[in-house]
Amino acid sequence: MRRSDYYRLRDGKAYFGDFDPFGDFDLIFGASKLNLKSVDMPIRYAARSYGETQISRFRHGVMLLRMVVFAFFKIKAQ
Repeated sequence: MRRSDYYRLRDGKAYFGDFDPFGDFDLIFGASKLNLKSVDMPIRYAARSYGETQISRFRHGVMLLRMVVFAFFKIKAQ
């Protein structure tokens, strides 16, 4: 990502609201709004080697689903 694109994403963050606790959707939705290209890259997850996860699958999953629906109406249904 170019620095100039990051600044554009950062400046437009308020468009989708400030409710993304993880930050990844800020990048994905912002890039879509700015018509930036993205590339799918495979990721391999492994078991944690220490500690416990702070993420709840269902509670945070519902939150992320709501964010996707919200962004759909902000981006596609205009």
